[in-house]
Amino acid sequence: MNGTMSKARTDIQAVQVDAVKPVEVAPGVIRRHLPGAGRSDGWLYDLVPGVEWPESDLHPGLARAYYVLFGEITVDDHHLGPGAYLVLAPGDPFRPSTTTGARLLGTSLPG
Repeated sequence: MNGTMSKARTDIQAVQVDAVKPVEVAPGVIRRHLPGAGRSDGWLYDLVPGVEWPESDLHPGLARAYYVLFGEITVDDHHLGPGAYLVLAPGDPFRPSTTTGARLLGTSLPG
C-alpha cells in the first residue's frame, strides 16, 4: 500500500440471474435484463429446443458479444456449443437457432 486510502466502490451492481423476471420476447425466446453501466447492457437468454430467433436482431451503434452457457446454437454456418464466444460488430445481424435449447449470456457495448 502506498499510504493513501482508496475510496469504497459504489458502482457495483449484482443480481442472482434466475431471480430476474423472465420476459418472453418472442415464442420460445425468454430474456432476463441484467444490469449494465452507461450504454452497456446485459441479458440472459433462454432459447427453447427447436426455436429460431424470429427476426434479425440489429443494434446500430452497439457491438454485442454472446457466450453460450449450455446447449448449442447455429448462427449462419457456425455451430456453437458450451463455452463458445461470439462477437458482433455494430449493426451485424444476429439470428440464432437451436435444436437442443440453449442459454446465452449477452452484452452490448458502444461500438
